Amino acid sequence: MLLKKIEKALNDQIRIEAESSQIYLAMACWAEIKGLEGISNFMYKQSDEERDHMLKLVKFVNERGGHAQISALKAPNVTFKSFKEMFKKLFEHEVFVSESINELVHVTLQEKDYATHNFLQWYVSEQIEEEAMARTILDKINLIGDDKGGLYLFDRDIQTLTVNTASAEDIQ
Repeated sequence: MLLKKIEKALNDQIRIEAESSQIYLAMACWAEIKGLEGISNFMYKQSDEERDHMLKLVKFVNERGGHAQISALKAPNVTFKSFKEMFKKLFEHEVFVSESINELVHVTLQEKDYATHNFLQWYVSEQIEEEAMARTILDKINLIGDDKGGLYLFDRDIQTLTVNTASAEDIQ
């Protein structure tokens, strides 16, 4: 059975994950109308992934005897000055989500809810990967600068971007 404090914290994270999905969906739409098909497809995939993160939390709360709450969401920004600004916002958002997950983990330790703490370790690892990916993308964008050919290649290549992190299980 979930403590009310833990249930509320998990429900707050459900909202954050749902807002993340909406933010990335808005980014996908912006990229699509700018003709950045690769970036758009990448962002649609990110949006779906964030929704999956939300659903995983919803199921956990309900399975543990709590009640997952689906709440109103803040409307995301729908325009950006450039694709670089958009990815800068993505990185900043991932850092925010990491901080939120870390705070949630802290609450579970304070309340001695080790089952929820264990469940959240997947999110901790996922956020390491998400931040590393966003940082790698920004590094690539900085290499491109204002080169239109570089943007073309980046837009094509982002669909197959993979980032290996220290938390990845397949590191040898």
